[in-house]
Amino acid sequence: SKVQCVTCAKDKGTVQCHGCSQSFCFKHLTDHRQQLSQQFDEIQMTRDLLRQTLTEYSNNSQKHPLINEIDRWEQHSINLIRKTAEEARQKMQKHTTEHLSKMEKKLNDLTKQLREGREDDDFVEIDLQQWNQQLTQINEELLKPTNIKVKQSSTPLITMINVEIVDKETTNISANTKWMQNGVTVAGGHGQGDGLNQLNSPYGMCIDGNQTIYVADYGNHRVVEWKKGATTGRIVAGGNGEGNRNDQLYRPTSVVADEKTDSLIISDFNNRRIMQWSRQNGTSGQAIISNVTSYGIAMDSEGYLYVSDLDKREVRRWKIGDKSAGEVVAGGNGKGYRLDQLSSPCGVFVDKNQSVYVVDNGNHRVMKWAKDAREGIVVAGGQGLGSSLSQLYHPREVVVDQLGSVYVADQGNHRIMRWCVGSREGNVIVGGNGFGQGTNQLHCSMSMSFDEGNNLYVSDYRNHRIQRFNVDVK
Repeated sequence: SKVQCVTCAKDKGTVQCHGCSQSFCFKHLTDHRQQLSQQFDEIQMTRDLLRQTLTEYSNNSQKHPLINEIDRWEQHSINLIRKTAEEARQKMQKHTTEHLSKMEKKLNDLTKQLREGREDDDFVEIDLQQWNQQLTQINEELLKPTNIKVKQSSTPLITMINVEIVDKETTNISANTKWMQNGVTVAGGHGQGDGLNQLNSPYGMCIDGNQTIYVADYGNHRVVEWKKGATTGRIVAGGNGEGNRNDQLYRPTSVVADEKTDSLIISDFNNRRIMQWSRQNGTSGQAIISNVTSYGIAMDSEGYLYVSDLDKREVRRWKIGDKSAGEVVAGGNGKGYRLDQLSSPCGVFVDKNQSVYVVDNGNHRVMKWAKDAREGIVVAGGQGLGSSLSQLYHPREVVVDQLGSVYVADQGNHRIMRWCVGSREGNVIVGGNGFGQGTNQLHCSMSMSFDEGNNLYVSDYRNHRIQRFNVDVK
């Protein structure tokens, strides 16, 4: 039987557009494609204008408004602080150059997608919408970066300034942000296995600025890279069976991407070591820290590495390349429940003030240790094992946003929770529907991360997959 054309409302032979799911007769299908083509042209025009702005910024990075603020501060100061101004200026320019380079890469990637879409005439409404969103995001990041500001103290006469770059890990999330409750599988999801489209008990993960996911594939003794939209991963560390050679891993639990050295920092749990592995086709890694049984690692903006130690019940800070024993920044007073103790520390997060957040798995709580503090404070859980909104059940990972809200991978309750500053209870943002394989379910939520669009990624351990929960824009 014939189907009604959505444009002329006549029953004719029709073709369904897979983008909008509407049916068009052959005449109006051509009109529909022309409309899509016009929208495509508008996207390209916006891209060209953005390219022009990017070129102008690249040719004269001194136009950045924060540079002018630094200059004004310098003019009203005395010779004593000129050295500080120069250091701040260099740091600002370095970040601007790096930021523009990232914008250049994003724009080049989008240009490639547009070219391929035009050449293949293979695009629908959802593609145009995504491209528009990407252009808007690049434009906003270019004209008004959200992760950098100049901070000036209130000290009289002479004020010290510093170009403050928010840690990449510090997520910029609104207090009203919500997430879709049905996740999408972006890595694994084809059962437990060691194929390139499979995972085996994925543990920790991280996401870079290109939405590339690095997964500590615990059961396969490897780290796998999944690029955005990929249906298979690529082994970037390990994958040579369990063992302690430099080309092997044995139960990796955590991974961090170090942009400055273009390497991966990996917690090699059963080998009791922290490995550094080049992202440029590195066939083997090198041990940078030994004799540490770690479930969680983190890195701050100054390049310090923070490592939880299950055996020593502590978190220790190292400078990569430093041969010292590091310094204890949380715990280290034996196993216990006191505020100066930890029991089975797991995930670690460090904010811009170098406050350390530790998942105290054995005590079913998350603790915050301010810089140089002798004891911590409980910021989530701490009310015993349970499933109420004031409790956690063997939590594993923690992320903190710019507002200080604490996000917890509540493993035993198969959910992700958010605890606002000072709250005695958290709220469930995804999961919490019992363990299972449904799109709204998790089975041992082991770790999590956010991309630059604040979409939430969860390591779904026993479902052998990584789930993405998009921001709910409604």
